[in-house]
Amino acid sequence: MELLNAFEELRVADVRDGLDTLMYHDYGSMVPNIRPLFRTRAYGIAKTVRYLPYRGNIPGIEPKKYMRWANKYYREICSYAWMATIKEGDFIVIDASGVNAGLFGSENSLLGRIKGARGYVTNRGVRDTDEIILEKVPFWSAMISQKMVQGLLQYDDCDIPVAVGGVTVYPGDVIVADGDGVVVCPQEIALDVAKYAHEEHEQDKKVRRSHYKTLSMEPDDTI
Repeated sequence: MELLNAFEELRVADVRDGLDTLMYHDYGSMVPNIRPLFRTRAYGIAKTVRYLPYRGNIPGIEPKKYMRWANKYYREICSYAWMATIKEGDFIVIDASGVNAGLFGSENSLLGRIKGARGYVTNRGVRDTDEIILEKVPFWSAMISQKMVQGLLQYDDCDIPVAVGGVTVYPGDVIVADGDGVVVCPQEIALDVAKYAHEEHEQDKKVRRSHYKTLSMEPDDTI
């Protein structure tokens, strides 16, 4: 909980500045095409999961048999069993191996929130996005995908290092995400990064408060 508390109120820009202060200029920022579905902010502890491209055949069968096959696919091939291990404060980091598929949608993203997930980020797709936005589930992705996972993705492993958005993410790293994108803070330096990030943030708020006063702007939560 100490790590979570240390990153409360910090913006992506603050964490980026904190990383730079410790000479991590080339590490941590996910590629710019990983964007939020809607403007929001979330932070948490990385829980990682990896799915691989499906290696197998899709049976040419009639609809009722296909539905039975699809349900079995979810249970045995593209499993979500790892979701039972989500803890309060987790930020789900999904490596979908470049496959155009909506591994998460409006129902299972809500289930993760019930179990304690603070947010999600994936290097590929998400679906049911109108509902996810309505439900206010914080989600960052490289694309929106209409496709389901059958015949496309298979579960590989969880709680392992993954490569998402050009960053190696380890379980336990700190993830901060907002309208500026997603930044990853290695667990081993996280408290130091947070210290410098808070210093930058407080200085920024101080200067902007003076600008608000000059412009006769009403104070808001950002200052």
